[in-house]
Amino acid sequence: MIQYELIDRVRALCRDDESIRAALMYGSFAAGEGDAHSDVEFWLFLDPKARAVLDPERWCAEVAPVHLVLRNEFGTHVALFPGPVRGEFHFATTEDIASVAQWPARGAAVDAMVVVDRDGALTPVLAALPEQAVLPATPDEIADLCGRFANWMVLAAHVTARGERLRAQDALAHAARHLLWMARLAEDSTAHWLTPSRAAEAELPRRTVESVAAGTLAGLWREGRERWLVLLDRIGRRHPDALLAELDALLAPVS
Repeated sequence: MIQYELIDRVRALCRDDESIRAALMYGSFAAGEGDAHSDVEFWLFLDPKARAVLDPERWCAEVAPVHLVLRNEFGTHVALFPGPVRGEFHFATTEDIASVAQWPARGAAVDAMVVVDRDGALTPVLAALPEQAVLPATPDEIADLCGRFANWMVLAAHVTARGERLRAQDALAHAARHLLWMARLAEDSTAHWLTPSRAAEAELPRRTVESVAAGTLAGLWREGRERWLVLLDRIGRRHPDALLAELDALLAPVS
């Protein structure tokens, strides 16, 4: 796979450039789950003076020929290599290493992530993170997760009724994501918690996958309603019967 060649080239560039004081790989390949459709993803922490003069487009072109280098809406530089294969590169400074401590999880073993750590500042920060995300565990956390699903469903229903179909699609996407989290909790299938749609076809029941793929108000509500009640029973919370009745009337007739 071209991804392995790209990863090897990024590693070599990081090792050879003293201004890159630390670097890490994250994502599918760090977790050992990369395939021909996966991105390559890196954080590079440079000396501040070196970062100030670095040209991200030129740096990515040293990895391999590029069709396009862009800065996405999150401030990450994305290189589209031939294939096309996506490469995500966060060009940061050594001052940003501390911010890694705010990540919800690292998603892979430390030794699989660290590319270089010249000053020994990055490794302990990564090691202090949980490898997998901390799941909603208390009754309040689980109830709030279910409540957020209901919130997005109500919004989707109302904007649909108003004729704002595109806004409804956006709300339904949020609802679907929460439904996947609810299903993962209910099924005790939480390995891909941070990206709940990842490998969902292999890890969740077919009915859940089909409900999310269809993306209709009625379908998402039927599946989400069932998951909600299962989780409420698990944490010993009462069913919100009055709200459920209103949601049934609002959502069930709409497709």
